[in-house]
Order: sequence, then C-alpha cells, then structure tokens
Amino acid sequence: MPRAGLASGTNRSSLKTAVMTIKPIYYHYLALAGFFGLFALLMLWHTVLAPSARFPVALMLLVTVTPLLIPMRGLLAANLKSCAWAAYISLFYFIHGSAEAYVGGTERLYASIEIMLSLMLFLGAALYVRFSKRA
Repeated sequence: MPRAGLASGTNRSSLKTAVMTIKPIYYHYLALAGFFGLFALLMLWHTVLAPSARFPVALMLLVTVTPLLIPMRGLLAANLKSCAWAAYISLFYFIHGSAEAYVGGTERLYASIEIMLSLMLFLGAALYVRFSKRA
C-alpha cells in the first residue's frame, strides 16, 4: 500500500534528493532580496510613508537602519559568518514588525511587509549557511 503524500514508485531518498538539489546561491539571492527590500522599506517608512511625529527622522533611521548595515559588507561578499549574523539581526525586525502589526493602526501594511522581508532574509541567510559547502 503506497504511503499518503508520496507518488507511487518514489521513495523517501529520491524525494530528499529532489529537495536538496537547490543550489545554495539561490538562498543567498533570497537573503539579498530580503535585505535590500527591508533596507528600502525602513528608509521609506520613516522618511516618506509615515514619518514619526514624536521622534526626529534622523534618530528613527539611526535606530532602525544601522543594525542592517553591520553585516552588509560580508553579506554582499557571501561570507558565511556575516550571513549568520544577518539572520540573527533579521529576528529583531521580525519582532518589531510583529509588534507593530499587533498594535494595529495605519502602519499595519508596512509592518506586514517588514515581517515578510525579515523572514526572507532569515530563511535565505540561514539556509545559505546550512547548505553551503565552504567551512
């Protein structure tokens, strides 16, 4: 009797091999897309889309964008340690986006986009580090 979820004639090892054929560079591209998307969103969010009335724009940009700049050079060079740190830093943006989406208001859309982009950065960077052959 064939197992549910698997086509007849296939086994787990061939399914696992099919999943593992994605090249690690594509994970890096996913991480870069999440990184630059998050960078652009944060720049636009705090300057054009919904600037803060309580805090200066420069302070908001300094607090929100500076952590992204720390691993930027290594992330662009596909350095494994920098990619790992970018994955860790992206969790901060996931938490921020989740809190903003929960609180609600007019910025819920921006927070949802921040969640999506931070997850792209996290998953791309983490999977790139995991499946990269370099030690």
